[in-house]
Amino acid sequence: MTATQERVAPQLAGALAPLVGGELPVRLTAWDGSTAGPDDAPHVVLRSPRALRRLLRHPGELGVAQAYVTGEVDVDGPLDEALMHVWRVARERGLGGIRPTSGAVAALLRLARRSGALGLPPRPPASQAVVKGRLHSLARDRQAIRHHYDLSNEFYELILDPQLAYSCAYWTSTEPGYTVEDAQRDKLDLVGRKLGLRPGDRLLDVGCGWGSMSLYAAEHFGAHVTGVTIAAEQKRFIDGRIRERGLQDRVEIRLQDYRAIPDGDFDAVVSLEMGEHVGEANYPRYAAVLHDKVRPGGRVLVQQMSRRGRFPGGGPFIESFIAPDMHMRPVGETIALIENSGLEVRDVHALREHYVRTVDAWHARFEERWDEAVDLVGEEVARVWRLYLVGASMAFREGRMGVDQILAVRPDHGDAAVEPVRPASWS
Repeated sequence: MTATQERVAPQLAGALAPLVGGELPVRLTAWDGSTAGPDDAPHVVLRSPRALRRLLRHPGELGVAQAYVTGEVDVDGPLDEALMHVWRVARERGLGGIRPTSGAVAALLRLARRSGALGLPPRPPASQAVVKGRLHSLARDRQAIRHHYDLSNEFYELILDPQLAYSCAYWTSTEPGYTVEDAQRDKLDLVGRKLGLRPGDRLLDVGCGWGSMSLYAAEHFGAHVTGVTIAAEQKRFIDGRIRERGLQDRVEIRLQDYRAIPDGDFDAVVSLEMGEHVGEANYPRYAAVLHDKVRPGGRVLVQQMSRRGRFPGGGPFIESFIAPDMHMRPVGETIALIENSGLEVRDVHALREHYVRTVDAWHARFEERWDEAVDLVGEEVARVWRLYLVGASMAFREGRMGVDQILAVRPDHGDAAVEPVRPASWS
């Protein structure tokens, strides 16, 4: 190996300087043992020339994510601390709008050739989603849902609270003994109260997940619930809990797409973080289903994530590894779409800070049970989820994403069917 080949890290630092606004924001160790960057910065390790090939093939977030999940790039220390440091440096240097120039790419190609890293592009990681067919067709939606939700119920039990509530919780206390399980219970209770559920009411749960809302509404509000999901693993899980709790006469879970629900005139409809997955073109149809399935005067509650700017799907990593075909928009645009269906929006409750605490709690549980996660799904998928949880927490903390509860009512001859003064219990 030549002297030039022995110093990959300094050469890479020089090639990247135009893109990062100067000195590397991290301490970099390359596969040849060479180093570059500040000694007191987070330590990033390039374990294989394949990492450089991925960055050349997919400059930016996707290439970095591919290299990280395969272990070709690693971080020595907590991933969240490293990413927050890099984001902070990027903001200080005003790097948000920088794109790779042809000169920078050429410099990286020369480095790859000299260091022996040049070669055929690596295959995408096995954990990267592959979905085919017409966007948001029934078949393609099932593929996307299976990719994310059918890992196994046991895997999600490692991360979520015992009710497997996979949506933003509602944190009503800062006491040390108050946990994500308590916050999810308080969220489910808040939703039930906003919907005005009473014993005997018929509730439709659209995108019911693992049934946390369906079961809670039946047990604590006396509702008769119909839940729909297109994830077979979720239905299997909920059906088991229905039998365990003796709720067969009050909860029915269907393996059914929201567009195929045959019955209507429910007293209330709820949809917790499912609207992000229906797609931009299909959202008016989704909103129409919510309107059409609730009786006149009945309430609808949608809890949904929001996002501004580029990447309505969440960015290259999320779109490729976590939630293919997802689409988010500013909350105002979602409100307009709901109103266009004929529903009257009566209350909007922003919960962004609550999602920071929720994701941080999930991440803490995940790291505590890392070895179990690797045993269940393999190290590559576990690394996908570590990156996902860390990135999600940062997105909500920094306001790049939000989440809101939108309460609406189907008008009934001018009767708003909602309290004229916002109840204190909704605060």
